[in-house]
Amino acid sequence: MEYLNAKAPGHQVTTEGGVICVLVPSYPLPKGFDREDCDLLVRLAPGYPDVPPDMWWFDPPVRRIDGVVIPATESREGHLGRQWQRWSRHFTAGQWRSGIDSLQSYFALIRNELLKAAPGAS
Repeated sequence: MEYLNAKAPGHQVTTEGGVICVLVPSYPLPKGFDREDCDLLVRLAPGYPDVPPDMWWFDPPVRRIDGVVIPATESREGHLGRQWQRWSRHFTAGQWRSGIDSLQSYFALIRNELLKAAPGAS
C-alpha cells in the first residue's frame, strides 16, 4: 500500500470474485504508443504475495503508433464492469520470489514489458 500511495495516486483497490483488483488510473505509457496514459488493472489471486500476479490489463486498449500488433495483447476480458485489453505475460519458474517480490517489482516488470513493446525497442 505504501508503494501504491507513493507511485499510483488515485489508485483503487477492490475485490471481484475473490480476486484483489488494483486499478491505476492514467498510468503513464512510454513513447511509441497511441496515447500518453491508460487505465491499468492488476489482479492479485488469492494467496498473493506467495502466488505471483499473472498478466495485466489496459482500458482503452494500447496500440503501437506504427500499427504493429503487440504480441499476446489481442484478447479482451470483462472486469469491474469494463472491457480490458489483456497483456498475457507470465513468470518463469522461480522468477517470482515469495517474500521478496511485491507490487513494486511487478510494476517494474510491467514498465520493462512496455518499453520492450514500444517501437524502436531492441
